[in-house]
Amino acid sequence: MMINTDGSKPIYIQISEWIETEILNGNFREDEKVYSQYKLADLFTINPATAAKGLNLLYEENILYNKRGLGKFVSPNAKAIIVDKRKNRKLKGLIHEVVQESERLEVTEEELVEMIQTAIKERKEAGK
Repeated sequence: MMINTDGSKPIYIQISEWIETEILNGNFREDEKVYSQYKLADLFTINPATAAKGLNLLYEENILYNKRGLGKFVSPNAKAIIVDKRKNRKLKGLIHEVVQESERLEVTEEELVEMIQTAIKERKEAGK
């Protein structure tokens, strides 16, 4: 993953989202240690304090937990927290944007539903 430094999204949030995605993809499992702030800083060529801020955000959301002196680890319910968070924040936000744009373009509800169904079908076919 590349960190986008154009200012559209804070780097620490990009770091936290990258770790979330790694957890969802199974690259970090329950009770497994995640990268330290220094490893993340090295990996993405960023300030360790910025990396720490991303890790702390996940700690505050109970996605990570601390083991004193050992670092941060993936919480047992991390995957469920991430899925819920992304469904209720990100996905709903994207859906609202799509609905607003479809209204501006005078796309009917039926056309919009058909477009979504087509996209789902194409994804399934591409996965085969």
